[in-house]
Amino acid sequence: VQVVESGGGSVQGGGSLRLSCVVSGYTDKFYCAAWFRQPPGKQRERVASRDSDGSTNLADSVKGRFTISRDYDNGTLYLQMDNLKPEDTAIYFCAAGPLGSCWGGQFGYWGQGTQVTVSS
Repeated sequence: VQVVESGGGSVQGGGSLRLSCVVSGYTDKFYCAAWFRQPPGKQRERVASRDSDGSTNLADSVKGRFTISRDYDNGTLYLQMDNLKPEDTAIYFCAAGPLGSCWGGQFGYWGQGTQVTVSS
């Protein structure tokens, strides 16, 4: 399984970015895909997840600003980030795992991460 993110960059506060993640080689048609982030000097945290039925979860800190979507035909996960704040600055990681991962389970496959920097 390969997980490859793209779309990070630098933006001023209030701006937008869209992250993409391609998951390939996952033999099970039904799996959970999610975005995590790790701010400088802090632990990694879950941002958003979406399972094969379309059920989504968003962290409270991003609700109303971030949207997670998924193209099931080509195995791509997206994270639309609007009204970005300096505290959103982090390395963003995409992850894939069994459906239980969306509800607190572990993810088995991770991308290399993409940097998002938001200036004030």
